[in-house]
Amino acid sequence: MIVERTRVSGEWLDLREPADAEARDPELVQYLCRHLPSTGCLLIHDLGCGTGSMGRWLAPLLPGPQLWILHDRDEDLLDVAAAEPPGPAADGASVSVETRPCDVTQLRSSDLADASLVTASALLDLMTRGELDRLINLCTNVECPVFLSLSVVGRVDLVPADPLDSRVSAAFDAHQRRMTERGRLLGPDATAAAVEGFRRRGAEVFVRPTPWLLSAAQAELAAEWFIGWIGAAREQSVDLASETCAYERRRLAEARAGELAVTVGHADLLVLP
Repeated sequence: MIVERTRVSGEWLDLREPADAEARDPELVQYLCRHLPSTGCLLIHDLGCGTGSMGRWLAPLLPGPQLWILHDRDEDLLDVAAAEPPGPAADGASVSVETRPCDVTQLRSSDLADASLVTASALLDLMTRGELDRLINLCTNVECPVFLSLSVVGRVDLVPADPLDSRVSAAFDAHQRRMTERGRLLGPDATAAAVEGFRRRGAEVFVRPTPWLLSAAQAELAAEWFIGWIGAAREQSVDLASETCAYERRRLAEARAGELAVTVGHADLLVLP
């Protein structure tokens, strides 16, 4: 099956932003800070920035003045990112943003010239092998740290458990690896592929698990995540459509009532040249 790109809604990105911030690993930021220039303005390129949540989380943890260049193909999301910029740096220095509409899979080394840092969030698993290899080559040529956050790793746990959970999860993972007009997506294989690719080019790579841990406090996110999760699974495996009607009603009721605990596995990578 060949599918095209799907548009990510700003509402979904807003809903997930607190969970993303809670999941990311601050220890990696400590390592990162040791490898950033100690003087001058940091030039940070955020690829596939969406509404700019990575900058709002990371900029206040980094010292010194910063200019964030926000890259995304969705100009509506870029408008939100520009309207909701990060707060000041860790030491109170100014942080500014500039938006650039573009397809991040088509960037050239000149587009990232003089970068102090390249970041991305929830991006790698949406790439094909060829796109990832191109990104790795691009970042290797720029020779700056790279912080790649919240790539799915193919682990989903729901409590209480249900016999259908594993079938839906397997179908969802297959959907994450589906064929598109650009090629087959990496999905949960993206993290391992990125680690291997960067290390093959001589970079030092740190990997940390950064799962979403959704409980009653995140009931709305858990419900919306479940709708997308089962929808993708059904798209991949049409047999599930008739078999999961009661399951869907029961799980959604549990999620909305704050009675469903969900763990969604992700990983963060810090790459040092």
